[in-house]
Amino acid sequence: MKHQTLEQLQAVAEVDQAFPQRIMSRDERLARWVALLEASPNRRLATLYQTEHQPTSILSRLRSDNSPISVAFDDPILRLSGLEDDTYGQAKTFFGLTDGELHNVLCYCHFGATVSAATAAHYVRGVLGTEKPSLFSRLRALFMY
Repeated sequence: MKHQTLEQLQAVAEVDQAFPQRIMSRDERLARWVALLEASPNRRLATLYQTEHQPTSILSRLRSDNSPISVAFDDPILRLSGLEDDTYGQAKTFFGLTDGELHNVLCYCHFGATVSAATAAHYVRGVLGTEKPSLFSRLRALFMY
């Protein structure tokens, strides 16, 4: 496949840059975020300080450079799908998360100043419901039902 610039393509084809993007479902957005985090699992990401104690007006604007949210915001596909910035409020709205779910992904009280991308991905995957059950959960299900 030969790489060509947009100008080169426009010389041989009609390029419609205003063509509407397919709207991603909530699960697709979350799965994409997981994939982005898992691409560099050992990367240390900044947490957000005491999200559970912040007033709503401050919480919605809370952000940090190099946070799990900024990993999502760095992705052009998620930005084209509507992710407007890397704030807590925008992540909560865009990914359709509750405060508790987002708190589990990136709060300082769980991880300290940083969290590994793999750990953040684990908690986002938990929201998706695609996390594999633990050995204890599987054994309990065998004996209880």
